[in-house]
Amino acid sequence: MSYRILHLGLGSFHRAHQAVYLQRLIDGGDTRWSIAGGNIRPDMADTLAALAAQNGEYTLETIAPDGSAQYERIRAIREIVPFDAALGGLVDLGARPETRIVSFTVTEAGYYLDSAHRLDTSHPDIRSDLAGSTRCTIYGAAAAILAERMRRGSGPVTLMNCDNLRSNGERFRAGLLDFLARRGETALRAWVEVDTTSPNAMVDRITPRPGPEVAQRVKAATGWDDRAPVMGERFIQWVIEDHFAAGRPAWETVGAEMVTSVLPYEEAKIRLLNATHSCIAWAGTLIGLNYIHEGVRVPAIRRMAHDYVTEDAIPVLSPSPIDLAAYRDTVLDRFSNAYLRDTNQRVAMDGFSKIPGFIVPTIRERLARNESIAKVALLPALFFAFLGRWHRGELAYAYQDGVMDPAAAHALFAAPDPLAAFCADPLLWGPLAGEPRLLASLGIALRQVQAFVQAQRRG
Repeated sequence: MSYRILHLGLGSFHRAHQAVYLQRLIDGGDTRWSIAGGNIRPDMADTLAALAAQNGEYTLETIAPDGSAQYERIRAIREIVPFDAALGGLVDLGARPETRIVSFTVTEAGYYLDSAHRLDTSHPDIRSDLAGSTRCTIYGAAAAILAERMRRGSGPVTLMNCDNLRSNGERFRAGLLDFLARRGETALRAWVEVDTTSPNAMVDRITPRPGPEVAQRVKAATGWDDRAPVMGERFIQWVIEDHFAAGRPAWETVGAEMVTSVLPYEEAKIRLLNATHSCIAWAGTLIGLNYIHEGVRVPAIRRMAHDYVTEDAIPVLSPSPIDLAAYRDTVLDRFSNAYLRDTNQRVAMDGFSKIPGFIVPTIRERLARNESIAKVALLPALFFAFLGRWHRGELAYAYQDGVMDPAAAHALFAAPDPLAAFCADPLLWGPLAGEPRLLASLGIALRQVQAFVQAQRRG
């Protein structure tokens, strides 16, 4: 029998990560599973059209730190679902019995969670989906798919996150159940609680947005005029809690780690990789750099990242089943890969989600232990300086943030003490908002950031 994974969000990361694991299974002779996919928003129209024209096939370019490249044809995606606002094609496929997993890749902002990790019902997208006017959020899309699946009696299904949110399965599930309760869908909510699972997962692979040069290299290497190639670094990791409602591919045979708890892997990745990535992007932008690898090669920036991890993050994550110091060094080496040409613009986005998700936990835990936050405070101080550049119209690129209210962010800098207003923002800090030790540490850190920028300009 053949089984389907329906994936929502056919961006570069999914096609360079989850689809690659399934392709490895297929290459090994296990052809029972395939992927169907589409988007829940009308974006990436050109990419979806290209994939549809290529029957879902595309090329993955894998770039090693020495610049050597490998090219692989990915054929795991067998069905491309055209976008329509009602998501009719996605709902139909998701409700079929052979679909056993509905997976999705969502940005941090795409979960619409407030500082207490509850569904943010003030957001226009959530209000519109709750009213039934649209299906533009992951909750509106999932609710439509699951309602039709329940109506058809198609059986249990796994809802699988493939993104960077901490405890992503648990948080998505809580958001979905809250969403259904607010819509009064009592029967569907009860069905979801019994007939679905939502395993937490940790994913990792640097996948820059592919520019036109990627297609040019693919054609030169393979002869194929691929209109939808993707690129990624050689490193790849996927850790998944083994909690599936209706079967799954044998991912453990092709390198995925199936575990009972993803927590230690997730915390290491979010705090040592994601937070550090943002640190380098914000710092690099402040001194006029365009790419992540350029920032890592600036001694002062590398030292900021290294010291944050070593002095503040590793102590609160220890003991760990992971060699955290070795992981730190691997991360910094990965970021130095010049051939990926990963942009600061891509990594710097969504700071209003990344501060609470990637950075606040370390600050909170160190303060609870009455320990210094001197090194971790540099990260939000960098973002504050970065945000100031955005406020003054001085960024060299357009800043995107799915959570930030631009008017409220501009208002921070109209306050008598902008840094105090920043530190008092509950959207960023949750219960730590207004904490005197936070403000004091960020004040010192901001002066260090300003000195760093001036020194780089003089240099």
